[in-house]
Amino acid sequence: MLLSEREERGRRFKLALRAGIPVLLLVFLVFYSLFIQEGDFKFTPLNGFLIAGITFITVYFNYFLIDMSVRETMLDNTTHSFNEQAFISKLQAYQPKSLILLVVDNLYTINENYSAKKVDSLLYTIIQELNITLNQYGLSDSLIGRRYGAEFLVSINKEGYDIKEIFETFIEKNKVLQDIEVDYAFSAVTDTEGDIEQILGRLKDLLKSSHRTSGKSENIQNAQDLSKLEEDIVEALKTKQFKLTFRPLQNTKNNQIEIYETVSKLISKDHKEILPRVYLPVINRLDLGVDYDLALVEHIIKLLPLIDPKISFTFNLSPFSLRNKRFQEKFFTLLEEINIDPSRLIIQLYERKTHHDLSGYFKTLSTYRRKGVRICIDNFGSSNASMEYMKHFKFDMVQFDRDYVSNLHDHTSISMLTSLTNMSKDLNITTVAKWVDKESQKEKLTSLGIDYVQGYGIDKPLSEQELLVTYN
Repeated sequence: MLLSEREERGRRFKLALRAGIPVLLLVFLVFYSLFIQEGDFKFTPLNGFLIAGITFITVYFNYFLIDMSVRETMLDNTTHSFNEQAFISKLQAYQPKSLILLVVDNLYTINENYSAKKVDSLLYTIIQELNITLNQYGLSDSLIGRRYGAEFLVSINKEGYDIKEIFETFIEKNKVLQDIEVDYAFSAVTDTEGDIEQILGRLKDLLKSSHRTSGKSENIQNAQDLSKLEEDIVEALKTKQFKLTFRPLQNTKNNQIEIYETVSKLISKDHKEILPRVYLPVINRLDLGVDYDLALVEHIIKLLPLIDPKISFTFNLSPFSLRNKRFQEKFFTLLEEINIDPSRLIIQLYERKTHHDLSGYFKTLSTYRRKGVRICIDNFGSSNASMEYMKHFKFDMVQFDRDYVSNLHDHTSISMLTSLTNMSKDLNITTVAKWVDKESQKEKLTSLGIDYVQGYGIDKPLSEQELLVTYN
């Protein structure tokens, strides 16, 4: 039995005692006054009313307490582990030595292919099997809680255990449960001093940035290292320590480089590179996404006047920043202050899911278009979202998904790419194919009518200094 189930059973027993004893005393006192103190009992309307009242109060009071017990339960209804609120509350007194975040990576796929009842049963089984594994290692008092969806938190208050070994053992034994293949990922911190909410956020950051291999991932790191990383990211953003790389896009008609795709990294105070997959989760969690995009845009806009006017830049911006009023005001102010052609700025959008308010989103994009800024869909053709956007908004550019270029030998891929290219031509939309590594790929894409190609087969990326030397 899970520790959460044992504690919930004890809690309900105590609640029953607290409810039952007062009710029994009430019943005893009333019956004493009616039957014992006054002698023979006579059934009168008044006595009947009192008995009915006692019965109603007893039943209602007990029902109320049972209902309150269920509402205030410590258990997650599906898995019977602690719910998130109870788990965090327990941590205050538990003083854990290790905190682990375990995630079912393919829950979305499982939900699409199995009934809700089957999925709930699977999640319940995962927790039971995890509890069995922990018990086998002598960790029967570990806290297990469900955060939300398929995210589970585990707290261990004993030292000297190899967390990686324990969870790899669990994953190996439970790859298939109830005839369903399950993909897991986990991260852990072994120094848990400090704010619990902050540590939980870092666990999620670790999981996002961890290296994934063969369907599973793990990352165990000291909380002090995480704190330093976070400090480095915030400091690099504050001081605007960007390292930009520029990937050339070649025009297939004249073989000229006219556009560069901008890729950014942050540089820590000890001069180490921090990759986007590492710093973006931290920046988003700290609500610094708008500040990051503002700093990046400012850097790019101030760079443009220093290079040849025929060169344009594409760069990714968060949809949340694009909709932000403060971001818009600063962006448009920069355009007015710095004398450049706004069409040299090409904002890339990459969203796998259709935005919930398409009409409002397209109004936002139109605000940038009216200023002369171009709008591009990245990884076009990889999701339903990009096609849905195309139906409602006139984009300037589309960058095709990498899979099309990688599978030019496949008849189906060629047919789909040809259709997408012809559709873009009909709508006067510029087309881009990236990840072009071979001359044969370039020739094929050129024959299909693609406007721009990018990749190591075209030319190597440039640093900011190389860009200035080449185009100043």
